[in-house]
Amino acid sequence: MPPKTFRTRHDLPAKVRAEVVPILNQHLADTTDLFTQVKTAHWNVKGREFIALHKLFDDLAEQLTEHADAIAERTTAMGGLANGTLRQAAIASRLAELPPATVDGMALVRALADRYSRLAATARTAIGTTTKLDDLATADLFTEVTRELDKSLWFLEAHVQGK
Repeated sequence: MPPKTFRTRHDLPAKVRAEVVPILNQHLADTTDLFTQVKTAHWNVKGREFIALHKLFDDLAEQLTEHADAIAERTTAMGGLANGTLRQAAIASRLAELPPATVDGMALVRALADRYSRLAATARTAIGTTTKLDDLATADLFTEVTRELDKSLWFLEAHVQGK
């Protein structure tokens, strides 16, 4: 069954929008999943670097909510329906689950770094795909998201590099 769409005066062809909306929804699911994993790490982190990681994880989670909002709003601006519930994200996410009962700060940092790397890679692919579809505004959105994901990955990796 094709995704629900709404009539719009958006000037991108309906065929392009029909291809872009599922890409956006996939990234919304992945981003929502990562948000919940980062918040789980924020709540449960233990260890010598507790306060620094507790604050870092909270900052990263806040940034992910901004990404999710931008992605969802682009989806609806294109006439699509944003699939943004936690259940929808859980079903659709391509990210690995955070290892259960992980509380060690550096173990959480490494696990989150893996997930940030994966999400950034898929966002880079989306830049290329949406550029080929001549949807440069969505490509620009993914470029900005990727830039921020790369920065967050750097923050995470800096905790475990050099050790």
